[in-house]
Amino acid sequence: QVQLVESGGGLVQAGGSLRLSCSASGRTFSMYVMGWFRQPPGKEREFVAAVSWSGSSTYYADSMRGRFTISRDKDKNTVYLQMNSLKPEDTAIYYCAVRLVNDPDFGSWGQGTQVTVSS
Repeated sequence: QVQLVESGGGLVQAGGSLRLSCSASGRTFSMYVMGWFRQPPGKEREFVAAVSWSGSSTYYADSMRGRFTISRDKDKNTVYLQMNSLKPEDTAIYYCAVRLVNDPDFGSWGQGTQVTVSS
């Protein structure tokens, strides 16, 4: 298994920026894809962005493309989510998740970090 710990959430005004971090430990050699998801208040969890661990290919939800940037540092076993031009509708709990090699889906999740964007 892989253990994930997110950090970097907080309160920011609309138009501002935040950078989330997610540090992985455990079976990091088996990581295939790392991703960010979010759950707005009263809504379902949704995909935000993902990055392949070996090749650094990136994937984004359409509504985040251009404002959010996902990146990873293999030496630190850490994935980042740079969020710019934040909007009140970006308010959510943000979760980091990892999909291991040969696993069909994201199987390990962090505890989440709260992001609140004030208008």
